[in-house]
Amino acid sequence: MRPVSQIFMDTTSTQSAVYVNQLSKSFKGQLALRNVALGVDAGERIALVGASGSGKSTLLRNMNALQLADQGVVEIFGSPLQIDGKLHSKARQLRSRIGFIFQQFNLVNRLTVLENVMVGNLSKVSLGRSLCHAFSKAEKTRALSALERVGILEQAYKRASSLSGGQQQRVAIARCLMQGAQIILADEPIASLDPESARKVMELLVRLNEDEGITVITSLHQVQMVRRYFNRAVALRDGIVRFDGGTQDLNDHQLNEIYGSAAEELVLSGHAEIFSASQV
Repeated sequence: MRPVSQIFMDTTSTQSAVYVNQLSKSFKGQLALRNVALGVDAGERIALVGASGSGKSTLLRNMNALQLADQGVVEIFGSPLQIDGKLHSKARQLRSRIGFIFQQFNLVNRLTVLENVMVGNLSKVSLGRSLCHAFSKAEKTRALSALERVGILEQAYKRASSLSGGQQQRVAIARCLMQGAQIILADEPIASLDPESARKVMELLVRLNEDEGITVITSLHQVQMVRRYFNRAVALRDGIVRFDGGTQDLNDHQLNEIYGSAAEELVLSGHAEIFSASQV
């Protein structure tokens, strides 16, 4: 485990896919993030851990500027995305390299699966084409390829609303692939899924990371899933990084030291059912 006092010293932007320095964010006077410093190397796969209200979702949303911090820096591959709450002029270009997966999938239910995936390319087309959803044959081919990569090609022409939760989350991942994302940020991507679907989504994210080198940063509640699928964990409490190190060091004793009685939320929430599913 790296001591928290060394996180700033060890974190450099030159080799990081995502670099966060002295990031603070408050909502209605309540601090959600407090001087967070974090570096994630290209191709790394890490989990953000924390009980409800710990700041992990806020941190993820600041990493792609869905939210703007009160102060601090976020850099993507060495280029500033936001500085002290202001977007950089290249923010659109940088954000096109970051895919975001939401807990509730964030799909357009009335559109087909294929159309939802092609939406991932909108940042690279003109405003007119975006408004008309006018996609080329090559773009449709790319979208079908993305669906094949996530294992649901046969669902391409169904309405998104007809799919199961696990299938919808894979559509969201395919949309990131269509976007050409080099970084995937996933905010509690399995919280709304049954254990078997959760296992498949986690294995898909691991495969994309290991086989295609996509940097994956995921917030999770279930510590057993963190231990199974990640080598590095970052634990937050009250918006402060309390732990940054190997998941083998994030044992129950360490969790109790960080979270006290709130550790039960992480260790016991969906613990037995999800962990047994992950063994299948």
